[in-house]
Amino acid sequence: MTGISCGIDLVEIERFRAITPAIKARFLTRVFTAQELEDCNNHDERLAARFAVKEAAAKALGCGIGVVGWRDIETILDENGKPELVLNGAAREAAKGLAWQSWSVSISHTREFAIACVTALFAKE
Repeated sequence: MTGISCGIDLVEIERFRAITPAIKARFLTRVFTAQELEDCNNHDERLAARFAVKEAAAKALGCGIGVVGWRDIETILDENGKPELVLNGAAREAAKGLAWQSWSVSISHTREFAIACVTALFAKE
């Protein structure tokens, strides 16, 4: 059996803008990888979009955050700036258990919202 798994998430960018600086620094290092933080360069809309990717990926995996950690799901940029989803640790194991063969991520944002969609192809016997 082959199939598709999909997760989507929408984040209000203002939620990132409103975090107090002392709390924000701790939150960012708990949720994002060093590469994600470097790529986002403190832009709240980029951080919100990558947060949406993490939530969308967890939904596509069918397990939610908790079973997989925030940093187990990472968004990197290819040489053309296209976002790519990298699964580590528990997220990689969950995808393997679901027989994910490949996956794709799409992100976008306006001034107010960031959105992400994660789609995965799987094949199970």
